[in-house]
Amino acid sequence: MNVASMDKNSILVVIRCSPYGSSLAKSSVDVALAMAAFEQAVDVLFMGDGVLQLMPDQDSRSSGLRNMGKQLASLPLYDVSQIYVDEQAAGRYNLNMTEHSIKIELLSPSDMNQLMVKYDHLLGF
Repeated sequence: MNVASMDKNSILVVIRCSPYGSSLAKSSVDVALAMAAFEQAVDVLFMGDGVLQLMPDQDSRSSGLRNMGKQLASLPLYDVSQIYVDEQAAGRYNLNMTEHSIKIELLSPSDMNQLMVKYDHLLGF
């Protein structure tokens, strides 16, 4: 587990919300991208229902919201290089994280607890 660059305040954006129930899911990714654009050291952790944002081939047309896949694919372009995923939640939703377009690291509950204490700031959505 790499923690965001230690010469800056490290920030972990913790995303627990499902992708299309509200605008909160999009806002959480927007916040991570905006902080990274201003050269903040940002990493992202998808937990619980938040892992549903990582489902491939999502069709968001019926919800009237933009598809999250393209936005998530842009995280590495903004130097958000560490993307963590709740291993139990991914399993609960039968998500195959090895075939994802972005590089992720699966974490157990104890790994997530250890990870969170290493950051200067946590932003939860």
